[in-house]
Amino acid sequence: MNENEISYKIIGIAIDLHKNLGAGLLESAYEAALAFDLRESGLQVETQVPMPLIYKEVKQDIGYRLDLLVENKVIIELKSLELLAPVHFAQTLTYLKLSDLKLALLINFNTKVLKDGIHRIVNNL
Repeated sequence: MNENEISYKIIGIAIDLHKNLGAGLLESAYEAALAFDLRESGLQVETQVPMPLIYKEVKQDIGYRLDLLVENKVIIELKSLELLAPVHFAQTLTYLKLSDLKLALLINFNTKVLKDGIHRIVNNL
């Protein structure tokens, strides 16, 4: 499966999850539920994946973590906020660059309609 096929599947599962749980929960609740549903669909999912910063060839364990990594190809950064700020998009793009991956989904579950809270972010390597 390529990144686009994986993201299509993720988005469908996230929308179903949001229909079941609605808005207003903590980010950690959405993370656990989404990871469960993605695994149930047959996808490989890692949670809270450490993301080191390598600066001048020295690995810095600063504590960055990817919320979810699906099939080792797609990063999911989850939020449950009233509004996303530009820093959330920048953070997600930085995670893509640090990981040398191509695609991330920034998903804000605190929306009335989840499609308004889903943002595809692409690393043009």
